[in-house]
Amino acid sequence: MSETDPSSFNQPRLVTKKVLAKHQREGDGAVVRRCIGRSELKSLDPFLMMDDFSVSPPAGFPDHPHRGFETVSYMLQGAITHQDFAGHKGTIHTGDVQWMTAGRGIIHSEMPAGEGVHKGLQLWINLSSQDKMIEPRYQELLSEDIPRAEQNGAEVRVIAGESMGVRSPVFTRTPTMFLDFSLRPGAEVHQEVPESWNAFAYIIEGEGVFGYQNKTPISANHVAVFGPGDGVSVWNRSSKPLRFVLVAGQPLNEPVVQYGPFVMNTQAQIDQTIEDYQYSKNGFEMAKYWRSH
Repeated sequence: MSETDPSSFNQPRLVTKKVLAKHQREGDGAVVRRCIGRSELKSLDPFLMMDDFSVSPPAGFPDHPHRGFETVSYMLQGAITHQDFAGHKGTIHTGDVQWMTAGRGIIHSEMPAGEGVHKGLQLWINLSSQDKMIEPRYQELLSEDIPRAEQNGAEVRVIAGESMGVRSPVFTRTPTMFLDFSLRPGAEVHQEVPESWNAFAYIIEGEGVFGYQNKTPISANHVAVFGPGDGVSVWNRSSKPLRFVLVAGQPLNEPVVQYGPFVMNTQAQIDQTIEDYQYSKNGFEMAKYWRSH
C-alpha cells in the first residue's frame, strides 16, 4: 500500500549505508556491478548477493551449479536463455522474471539470446535450513503478467509482495518483497515494509532522495541500505526520471557458510555438497551426462 506521506509510518526507515556497486568480471567474459556480496556489504539477511549484469555474446554464464538458495533474474534489456540438467529451457526477455529455487541442486547455463547488450538484475535469496534440500522449482512471469499500478507520477511493477493495492502471484519461500519503481520528476512514493524485514534500494537510473530526513540525493548504481522501521519513503526532486528497485525480506537469522554457488549452514554440509557435485549424487545425479547446447 502506498501512503500519502511518511508521517503515516510509526517509524520511517532511514538510510544507514550507501554503497557504490563497482564493476567486476563474472562468468565467461561477462561484467557485473556487484551490489550485495562485496566487501562493503557482504550480505543483508536473507539476501546473499545482487548483481546488475551486462553481457554481450559470446560472453555469458556457462554451465554452473547451485544449492541452498534461490536466484531471481529480472531482465532490464535484451534476453537471456536458460537451460538446466532437468530439461528445463526458456528465454526471458525485457521485463520478464525467472524465480528459480535451486534447492538441493541444479546445474544450468544462462547465455545471451541474440546480438547486442543484454542487461538485468540477479538477486540471490537464502533458503532456511528446512528448505535448502527441497526439489528445484521455477516461477516465470512474463512482463505483461507482472502486476503494476500508478499513483501521482509513481509507477510500480510488483515482482514479489504488494504495493499500491496490487499483489504479485509469486510464492516466496523466504518471505520477500521485490518492487520496481519509476518516479517522474516531482513524484514521491511511501511504501510499507514489514518492520522486522531487512530492506535496500538499488538505483537503476536517475537520482532520488531515499529515506526519511535524508536531504542528499543518491544516484544510479548505488545501494541504499535502510535501517529499522515500518516504511520507506523516496522522493524524485530532480528534473529526470528515477528508476529503482526496492527489495526487502524476512531475515532467517541462521548461520551462513558459502562456497561459491553453494550456500549451507555448516562447513560439513558444504563438504557434503562438494562431494555430491563431484560424484553426481544427492540431487546432482544428472550432472554426469548433461552439458548445455
